[in-house]
Amino acid sequence: MRFTRRAKIVMGGALLILTPIAVFGIEVWMALSGPRLHYVDPKYAPLHFGTSGPALTYLVLGDSTAAGQGGDYRTGIAQSTARHLAQTHRVTMINHAVSGATAEDIVRDQLPQIHGLKPDLVLISLGANDVTHFTKNGELRVSLETIITQIQADRPDARIVLTASPQMGSVPRFAQPLRWFAGTQTARINAVFADVIREHGLTLAPLADRTGPIFARDPSLFAADKFHPNDRGYAVWIPVLNEALDEAMR
Repeated sequence: MRFTRRAKIVMGGALLILTPIAVFGIEVWMALSGPRLHYVDPKYAPLHFGTSGPALTYLVLGDSTAAGQGGDYRTGIAQSTARHLAQTHRVTMINHAVSGATAEDIVRDQLPQIHGLKPDLVLISLGANDVTHFTKNGELRVSLETIITQIQADRPDARIVLTASPQMGSVPRFAQPLRWFAGTQTARINAVFADVIREHGLTLAPLADRTGPIFARDPSLFAADKFHPNDRGYAVWIPVLNEALDEAMR
């Protein structure tokens, strides 16, 4: 079969379009089929920290980052921030985080578990899975509003800290251009978080801005799955989280 010059031009143009799409699709498949970590979500039983100061009920919600996947949960962000708060309070910490959770998952699965807890302080480590699931802005906003409204219905003066998504554009599991795309999605998702946080007068722990460049420079901060932080990676987050929690308490 002989092709006309016009047909060759059309086919060439189609290949220029389809080749990047094919590459992108292969990179998505490789990211999804990458190594997995053996992991069990934390128990929901309260843990106690500190022996002096006012009593403080500290609730942690969120995804695998709040659950500590990739590192030792005892030095993950939930228990590490609880120990920080225990310097000035008698802390009862309850962690309801579930690996893989999106904002919608928190509404469906985690909020029903916390009714009646009346927390003084809440850390919500959330956003990464909304980046990877391409959650629509409007859907994310509705979920965040529901989370905040229900927490405040139980305890109107609860202090709430949200992390938004860490910088997913620094994740070594994603090859380029997928890594670049993850960075653009991080910015989109975090803009929704920023609007909701501002409108409700909440506190942001800016993990993406403060630690994203550090992770981009040092892939050794990631666990074996090249997706979750390891113990050293979580240690980079903890000062940012402690600072935000202190700000919320003030």
